Amino acid sequence: MSNSDKPVVRFVEVGEDEQDQRIDNYLIRQLKGLPRSRLYRLLRKGEVRVNKGRIDASYRLQAGDTVRIPPVRLAESNSGSVAPGNKVLERIDAAIIHEDDGLMVIDKPSGLAVHGGSGLNYGLIEALRQLRPKTQGLELVHRLDRDTSGCILIAKKRSVLRELHQLMRQGRITKDYLVLVCGKVSRKRFSVDAPLRKNVLKSGERIVRVDPEGKPSLTRFKCVQQLTEATLLEARLETGRTHQIRVHTAHSGHPIAGDDKYGERETNRHFADMGLNRLFLHAVRIGIK
Repeated sequence: MSNSDKPVVRFVEVGEDEQDQRIDNYLIRQLKGLPRSRLYRLLRKGEVRVNKGRIDASYRLQAGDTVRIPPVRLAESNSGSVAPGNKVLERIDAAIIHEDDGLMVIDKPSGLAVHGGSGLNYGLIEALRQLRPKTQGLELVHRLDRDTSGCILIAKKRSVLRELHQLMRQGRITKDYLVLVCGKVSRKRFSVDAPLRKNVLKSGERIVRVDPEGKPSLTRFKCVQQLTEATLLEARLETGRTHQIRVHTAHSGHPIAGDDKYGERETNRHFADMGLNRLFLHAVRIGIK
């Protein structure tokens, strides 16, 4: 490799059309081909800076910000990557439940990540961009866990993305989920108000725990149906923390059926024997005020 090809530090000024997007999403486009795990490591180590200061992955860029992008060597070719096949594209096309000039709502299948990275060749957003190559501004408005199914918002324009993010910060977007939990829940309505703290293991896996020093987190639950060995609940997020419903249900003593991270192994095996082979968490409804 010649000296002229050696990666160098770059300083990039954020334009108005890039305002309000998360720094991690911005870097994914700036550093195409960089593994997502390494990208987050650069953020944690402070090698990426905004206006000379350290930031975390959730920082939202403002017009005029100066981003320090460290020298990294990117993969020279993406020839080893695998694009979504026709069956996947057909499945996603059939999962579009609303579309207008600025917004799409997708009924995301369980098992499909919202984006590629961390060993995944592609996710929902990459498949949508292949499905709609002429729509340049497709961006995730928010995220769902890979194993969670249901409604997810996709912006088709940067202006719509900014507006929806503003509505989310103002609490004007509601998210309701259907969730099957283990055991019988006797209460008709209840809330779990327990602060959550996120930890990232060396492997890159995210683990969230109830912690007094964590971020305030509130989930409201309503009983929909009591079953013999489980209860179907509706959950409304009042805050949007990582794995919030999964951790709050486990904290209440009723983990989600099929949850291999926060659930009970023996109970999950029992439900699997009855045909439940997935995390039973579904984003059933999104409301925009």
